[in-house]
Amino acid sequence: MPRTKGSKNRPKTNTTKDYVSQIAEKQEFIVSLTAEIASITANIDTLRADLKEKKSALKKAEKEVASLEAKKAKADAKAAEAEVVLKKLLAGGMSADEILEKLK
Repeated sequence: MPRTKGSKNRPKTNTTKDYVSQIAEKQEFIVSLTAEIASITANIDTLRADLKEKKSALKKAEKEVASLEAKKAKADAKAAEAEVVLKKLLAGGMSADEILEKLK
């Protein structure tokens, strides 16, 4: 079988390339990407603002919880102290009516 003449690895030339349409397609692609980037950037900015707002609300709520816990601890301590005093008075032989009068 005879060999074919010429190189099979030579680049194929395409003389029908339309550079104008390719440039137009790429420019449309660039415009759409630019619009998407602008949209994403705006979305990120709004999300950052929301995040900042939520973080400040969280800090405020945590401070309120800490304050309420401190108040509860104070009230519990007073109640425990009153109970101890009441037990001492009852153990000392005072009646409930006398204790109530002292509390008033």
